[in-house]
Formats: sequence, structure tokens, C-alpha cells
Amino acid sequence: MGRLRVGSKFRVFAFIILGCVSSFEASCLPAIARETRTCARPAPGGIVAEPHAFRSTSGILNVELTYLNFTAPDGQEEYCYRAEDGSQAPTLRVRPGDLLILHLKNLLSAPGLAKGGSGKPGVSPHAGHEAAEMPAIDAPCASVRMTALSTNLHFHGMSMPPSCHEDDVLRTFVQPGNHPFEYRIRIPPDEAPGLYWYHPHVHGFTNQQVLGGASGALIVEGIEHANSKLAGLPERTFVIRDQELLHPNAQPATAGTVPPPPVFRDAEGDILNTGTGSGKPAKDLSINFVPVPYPDYPPAIVAVRPSERQLWRVLNGSAITYLDLQIVVNGQPQSLGVVSVDGVPITENGMARDRVLWVNHVFLPPGARVEWIFIGVAAGADARLITRSVDTGPAGENDPARPLASIVASGTAAEPQFVLDSAPTPQPRSDSIWLGNIRPMHTRKLYFSEKPADPNDPASPTVFMITVDGQTPAPYDPRRKGPDITVRQGDVEDWVIENRSREMHAFHIHQIHFMLTEWNGTPVDEPFLRDTINVPFWDGKSTLYPRVTVRMDFRSPNAVGTFVYHCHLLEHEDGGMMGTIRVLRGKT
Repeated sequence: MGRLRVGSKFRVFAFIILGCVSSFEASCLPAIARETRTCARPAPGGIVAEPHAFRSTSGILNVELTYLNFTAPDGQEEYCYRAEDGSQAPTLRVRPGDLLILHLKNLLSAPGLAKGGSGKPGVSPHAGHEAAEMPAIDAPCASVRMTALSTNLHFHGMSMPPSCHEDDVLRTFVQPGNHPFEYRIRIPPDEAPGLYWYHPHVHGFTNQQVLGGASGALIVEGIEHANSKLAGLPERTFVIRDQELLHPNAQPATAGTVPPPPVFRDAEGDILNTGTGSGKPAKDLSINFVPVPYPDYPPAIVAVRPSERQLWRVLNGSAITYLDLQIVVNGQPQSLGVVSVDGVPITENGMARDRVLWVNHVFLPPGARVEWIFIGVAAGADARLITRSVDTGPAGENDPARPLASIVASGTAAEPQFVLDSAPTPQPRSDSIWLGNIRPMHTRKLYFSEKPADPNDPASPTVFMITVDGQTPAPYDPRRKGPDITVRQGDVEDWVIENRSREMHAFHIHQIHFMLTEWNGTPVDEPFLRDTINVPFWDGKSTLYPRVTVRMDFRSPNAVGTFVYHCHLLEHEDGGMMGTIRVLRGKT
């Protein structure tokens, strides 16, 4: 058994702000009583509850979400999707072909919001954009006004069109003065059953909002029809998020007299990788909002029935933190039966039905998901869910080993809310040719790179870039006309993605999935698709940069339009590590 690789810095932002939003005048903000601007979150060491879920009925799921921010008692700025019943970050459960109608009300307010590139709250260094190009506040489908108070939704991993009211993040920005914005999405009939998620995607501000808890799971039901070994299993959903340290000045616990590793920070104040697998983390982690704070890491409690097998759906909803998940029982790693990666069952379009990949730990970059068979633990067993240490590179954040939850088996544990169909009919085999069996018609190279904002000051804030080979490296600029890449619907391409920096990056593209074909030039044979993949860091000496080769699938008509690809370490995306691609309609 081996490992399965599934894949906050202040930056040079690119966003626009005008009028009363930039001045944060009280008259410009919604009139909301402060006591309504809260979302209760659990204390450390609490029981991990299943996120509240809304499930489609008669082919329709109609949900209203209010999006707000608040200052927690510990002083952290937190963000919350709150449903009408008061639940927060609900899981949205739909089936292929369903209609999802989501009304999003933006109630963000100014106090406590992060500062933008100019040093003023939310003001962009690009604020000189021509006012004539600015739409009215009631035109969220044609907006270019990105501020700390703007929001939208990205449905990560879903193969839906990049258009307004569906999954557009380039021109759709909902302001606090807008009426509730309606997302009206028809789930594609051939959408793979599995775990997806939703979060805001406003360039320049995504990191802070996701770091503050702005995320929720989205499940396309029916995975048991793709893999009959899941029939009748109870299921659990776990969203692992990161957040600012609750105890940033605490010293790390050490074994014996071994001194703690020194804490080094980059120009933006983030804690750099120690290279030891220990030390102070860059961020705390939580599981379904139960925090597991440094330095003592009091584990959350996952209650299960003794020896009960379950399907675990696990999302790394972190803004910048890598995970390497493992279940340890009585000191020994437990096997995890992986059945789906990034929302897609590992069945190769149904050619390999009922496949289970047994591993002993799973590597998840930010944004990635995995679904595995949890084989259960006996009553009284010492069982823990942990994340192993991740070496993110000398310029990366510190992601040490730490516990996430104690898994407590008890006959009094509540049964999971959702149970898979016990007698599923097999999912029909797809008519689509498996991506791995298609010869690509074109190969192109992209690369990640970084540079200091001030070339004369290596300690100045970092500019992040992802560049198409042959183009001039530059951070993403929303004012730029035209896409970085143009393809045609129906195309299949190979992209070689290099990392020319000293820290890891996680490549993600909207609207489509891809398949890993080579790792550092060595062919690999993976039976699954992804939408997010890690690219290793450069050692600073090798003449060849670390690289992955991925086969990009632009065959779906839902991919027609303009959308983005970027690093899913959201500090990096906010700092400019993003590009655009336009998919033209296929030839008739």
C-alpha cells in the first residue's frame, strides 16, 4: 500500500473599486443589527457534526443563502453562508439532471476587512480604471468591480457553463446593495456522482474569505450506482478548513529537551516551512468547523458505531494548507478504500466497475477531494485521523504533522443522516471515450514563477504568476483584453505544467477535469480524473524544473466560454497566479 496523491500573504492584487464602497461610508452599507451577524461555531475538542444538508425533491433544489462576515470573540474575521433555517455552510445534495436554484444575498460589511494593495481597506492599485467601463450596482452580470465587499460563487469541479447565473467568476460580482442574486443551474445529466464544493471567487479577496470559513460541500448523489461495493453504506461528509492561528504567540510542544525549530516568516508574515515536519504551523485547521488549534491540537471527536463501514467524503477546503491524511488505529495505519477523486469515481467511464484503490494515506492539495471506504474501528480502539507533515518547499508555508480527530466507536453513536441505496441499479457505461485512450491534438507548456514586487528588495511582497510558455510573465490583470489560451470545444490537449519556484503550487482549472499522464517526465497510469493537482517545488539547482503532464478534456459543450485556471493556494491566486482560457464552439 502507498500514498495517493490527489493532487496569508499580502500580494499585488488586481481588483477595482469605486464610489461609496471604497470609502466604506455607513450609509452605503446594509442596515444589519450586529447581533444578527454571527454564525455559531463549535469549540475545540467538540463532536464533529454532519453539516446540515438540503436535498433536491422532484428534481429541484431551491435554497436561499445569506453571506455575511463577523468578528469572532477571538478577534478573527469570519465569513458565513447562512440558510433560512439558521444553519451555516449547508451541504447541497442534487442528482444529475436536477435544477439548482440558489438565491445569494450579500450582507458583507466593512469593519475588520483586510487591507488592499494601497494600504487602504479594499482599495486596488488598479483603481484608476475608467469609470465609463463601470456598470451600475444592479448589474452583477456585467460587473468588473471587485472589492472586499463583493462576492460570487464558484461551484468547484462542476462541469457547468462559465456564464452568469451559472459558474462565471470573471464578470459576476454581487455587491451588498444588490437584490438577492439567483444562480439557476441545471446539473448536467452526465455529471459524475461525487463530492464537489462551493466558495467565493473574487480575485484579490478569495483567500481571506475562504480562510474565514466561506465554503460548503456540494454532493451529486448516486455514487453507489457507479460502484456497487458502496451499496447500503452510511455516509459522512468532512470539510477540513484552515484559519489564522488562535494562539500565534504560543511555543510549540517539544519532546524531551529537543528545542523547537526556529520560526521564520516571509515578507508577508507567514510562517515558512521548517523542513523538520514539526514546529508552528502557518495556519490552524478545523474539521466541520471544530477547530484543532496549535500548540496542543485538542482533537475533534468523530463518533461512529463499532466496526461500522462508512463512505467518507473528505474535502480539503483550506485556503493554503496541504493535507496528507491518514487513519491510525492502535499505532498502525488503517487501509483507506479510495473510490472517487475530485468528484469522479475511479471507474474509467464504467470500464472498471467497482474499483477500489486501497492506500494507507491520501495527499490532498487545497481544493481537492477524496471519497473512501472507512472500514470501521472496534470499541475501545485508539483511532485517530491525522495529517502527516508536508514539505512545501523552502519558500512554502509550514504544514507539520498534527492530529485532526479522535475516532470514538460507541454503540450510542448516532447513525449518519444519509445512507446509500442498498440495491442500486448499475450506472450505464458512458458513451464517451475514456480520456486516457485519446491522442492529444496539441501540447503546450505553462509554468509557475514568483518574483519580489520590488526587484531591489528581495523581502518585498511576492508577485505570483502562471505563464504560457512564449508569453511574457505577468500577474493576472482583470483589465486585460482577450484570453491567455484559446481552444475549441472537442479538443483534447496535453499541458506540461512546470514549477520554477521554491514552493509547491496546486494547479486547478474550472469547468473541466484532466488526467495525469506523466510525473517529472515518467509516464504514469492513473485510473481517475482530477481538477486539482500538486506541482512539486524546484530545488533551486536542478537544470530541469519539476513538472506534471496532464491531459486536458475540452469535449464537453458546457466548457464553451471563458474561464480561469490558477494556483489553488488562494494567496497565490489573489497575488496574480491565474490565467484565462476561452473555449470556442466546436466546428459544425
